[in-house]
Amino acid sequence: MNKKLCKTELSRALGLMCLAMASGAAIAQDAGPAAAPAPQPEAQQLDAVVVRGFRQSLQYSTEAKRESTGFTDSIFAEDIGKFPDTNIAESLTRIPGIQLSRDVNGEGLNIGIRGLGNSFTKTTINGASVATASIGLDATNQNREVDLNLFPTEFFNQLTVYKSPVASLPEGGAAGVVNMRNMRPFDLGAGGHVTYSLQADYNDISEKTSPRGSVIGSWTNDEGTFGVLAGVTSTRGRLGVEGFETIGWTNPNLTNVQCGTGASGFPPRGSVCDRNGGNGWRIPDTVPDNAATLGAGLTPGQVIDRDWLLANNPGLSIEQIGEALIPRLGRPVHMSGDRDRDAFLGSVEWRPNENANFYLDVLYAKAHRTNDRIDLNLIGRNGNIIPLDMKVDANNVVTSATFTNAQFFLEARPYREDVQYWHITPGGTFWFNDGNAKLDVQANMSRSWMFRESPTILFNSPFTTLQYTNDGGIPRWTTDLDLNDPNLGWTWDGGGRVWAQNEKRVTETSGVRADLQLGEDRNNVKLGVAWDENFRRIQGFGDTGSDWQPYAFSQVTDADLAGYILPGPAGFVTVDFDRFMRDTNYARYRDAAPEAAGPNTGGATGGFKEQTRAAYIEVNTEADVLGRALRLNAGVRYVATDQKISGPVTIGGERFWQTLEGDYTEWLPSFSAAWDVADNVVLRMSGSRTMTRPNPSSMLPATTFTDQSAQVANQGNPNLTPYISTNFDLGGEWYTGAEGFVGLTLFNKRVEGYTYQGVTTMPFRNLGIPFDSLTDAQQQALNSRGGPDVATVNVQQQVNADAELEIRGWELIWVQPLGFVFDGLGFMANYTDLDIKTLGKDADALAGNVYGVSPSLWNATLYWENAVASVRLSYSWAEGAVGTGPNQQGIGPAQIYGEDRGQLDLSASYTLRNVRSQPQLTLNVLNLTGEERRSNFWHDNAVNDLYDPGTTVMVGIRGSF
Repeated sequence: MNKKLCKTELSRALGLMCLAMASGAAIAQDAGPAAAPAPQPEAQQLDAVVVRGFRQSLQYSTEAKRESTGFTDSIFAEDIGKFPDTNIAESLTRIPGIQLSRDVNGEGLNIGIRGLGNSFTKTTINGASVATASIGLDATNQNREVDLNLFPTEFFNQLTVYKSPVASLPEGGAAGVVNMRNMRPFDLGAGGHVTYSLQADYNDISEKTSPRGSVIGSWTNDEGTFGVLAGVTSTRGRLGVEGFETIGWTNPNLTNVQCGTGASGFPPRGSVCDRNGGNGWRIPDTVPDNAATLGAGLTPGQVIDRDWLLANNPGLSIEQIGEALIPRLGRPVHMSGDRDRDAFLGSVEWRPNENANFYLDVLYAKAHRTNDRIDLNLIGRNGNIIPLDMKVDANNVVTSATFTNAQFFLEARPYREDVQYWHITPGGTFWFNDGNAKLDVQANMSRSWMFRESPTILFNSPFTTLQYTNDGGIPRWTTDLDLNDPNLGWTWDGGGRVWAQNEKRVTETSGVRADLQLGEDRNNVKLGVAWDENFRRIQGFGDTGSDWQPYAFSQVTDADLAGYILPGPAGFVTVDFDRFMRDTNYARYRDAAPEAAGPNTGGATGGFKEQTRAAYIEVNTEADVLGRALRLNAGVRYVATDQKISGPVTIGGERFWQTLEGDYTEWLPSFSAAWDVADNVVLRMSGSRTMTRPNPSSMLPATTFTDQSAQVANQGNPNLTPYISTNFDLGGEWYTGAEGFVGLTLFNKRVEGYTYQGVTTMPFRNLGIPFDSLTDAQQQALNSRGGPDVATVNVQQQVNADAELEIRGWELIWVQPLGFVFDGLGFMANYTDLDIKTLGKDADALAGNVYGVSPSLWNATLYWENAVASVRLSYSWAEGAVGTGPNQQGIGPAQIYGEDRGQLDLSASYTLRNVRSQPQLTLNVLNLTGEERRSNFWHDNAVNDLYDPGTTVMVGIRGSF
């Protein structure tokens, strides 16, 4: 038995996990309790130099990497309740190969690993699966993403990213597994401990100060057999975001008369006036009669034909006019609201003797979030703007114009969201045969639920003439209208909207696993079994014009509307939300909104339930090769999955929930080796097969027939196979002393299982819908083809591509103390480069579905610290990436591209060592240079969205008793 306990002064104080762990240790070991207080070997120091704070965190990470067999990276807490970063997702960017997804307010939300999207990352707490019901400000989270901003960093003392698996790891992360280990009482040493922190945050967009704080206490008895830990955190945050959105770009839908190609109708796709599609902007056939057109000097009733358009837009051809790109809905946007979160961690450990250790962890978090979002839209799509003196660039992006017959609408979308999450993990570890056999058992259960209400209030401005300019930044315009005047003449006419829309989400996970280790930590055979269940349901509810809108229009007429409008904070009007909701009885209509096909976040109503059974065998061993230690890990995991996919369908006017079933099995082998070829050099290699389960949204029933012959249907595909990744990694590190090392890794992934829209022919009965739910005509058509048991249907659905995604890349990391320059100085940096291509028969179809991955990214930190003070500057950068597939807004070649973005953050602290509790004064500045987040539509000067999260300054104090 080799149950070493780290003995440095720092590890005594913090109780962080011992780093001399088994090289092939599974998450079950990482997540399990510390070893029982059996007879221990001599004290072990991590390094001859005792360090604190950030350097200590780096040193522990370096030692953990050195002792591992596979490709893993860990981040450790600097102190009790103090992680190196203010957000878990942002902490993980210090690991090479990690791509961070930020919300529009700049907050880290979730991560991807080595070129695969967020849903390919498996997230666990203490080795147990995590599923959250929350979504971001602009996300739908229809796949398997996990929002990490729900979890306080104060509760966790270690994050580990497994890029190469071992058989004992839970399956589900084709890209990798992230395990978050929460604190437990024996982590903090004997006796009682209390740690507190208080902090004030100020954001220069919201111009508000918000508090946050935490208290964590632990106690263990003198005998070292029983311990309790409890912690609470509370955040009262403020949201402040300003930006610009376009919801894509569009071009004119010229008629044949306007194109000069006929007397009626519209030109066909691919012709001179419709090269690429789109066609969302409808120039009127004749000049309307309103103040705007009269003020522009136009004659009402005049026909707008080809000659008219050419005469009023000199220098342009009719093809250029037909392809001229303007924002569909060019709109400045302002967001403000609350971002509150409260959380609790409780942990109990009991060690009745040296051969048994029991624990119980309880984590609870709740969040209340509001967003009084307003945006002012220049109507492009479905609008009737008339262009005058229009200029375009080589890509037909409009650079300047006079637009008459133009109109704006104000869209107010205040949302209120409540999220809760709880997670319970009981377990125990038992040692047998003088410590040469160990049994880990653990159960877990979690539940998360969310309710978001997001009504929409929309009204229109009078028509106007404006001067439009786009110089590559964001489009801007000048108009004689005072758009911040409640008495401008706003109206419901022409498409006013009052909608009530809600979203409910529930996720549940549960599981049981047992792991038996035969042998000591470096040489053993492990056997294990696991059972898990994962459930999720998303429901949208919507009263989209049926009930609330007519009642609201009756209570707030055009004559009354100005009394419900206020000057806004962003240069255009807003709504007196409280008064409008009260006077239109909003709460009644919100609560009565019927179930809809999906929420207004763009998702789909439906759910899934998965049950998995897994078993594995794993071997860890160590050998001597040429006088140097070689560590090996090999194993295989078998997993069987049964799934039920359910969602609403409407057939023949009848709406009901339909359930589709499927199942599959997989064998997942893995092998890793680490060879200490020199005193400070480790070479590694790894080969494995990993999986991620299919996107549930692509499997939802949503069955519809496109005709009365019942020959063609649209439906989700419950038979989608998992994403399977075959992985090979080769790399090594040179350890330069203390926390320092240089590492290089080459990796290759071949991923099968990507999907595209295809056609599957199947018997009607396989659709899973009742025959008598069809219309009479559809029933007759099926009977004429042999009846429901024989007749086949062509089903349009997502199908697995006969192709592979190949990801080749390399990672470089360098952590280097610079004590020879200045005591306490150092830096760390990492760089990742990716090359992604598609291979196989359906490679072309698959290529359009691969997006959202930065080809290169890097992160660098310069740090300095001594016994009382520390300063740290961190910069993270990601190259812009394709964000969507083609055919955006109906324009064939159009895709959305994210721009390059970097962010600079500052962290500093000073400890008052001669004051009781040794309080530490802290300063953190996020987004020090105020960088924006931008994406473009097809061309660099056609902004799709741009958000300014501002700069956030945090000052605080923390200490311990």
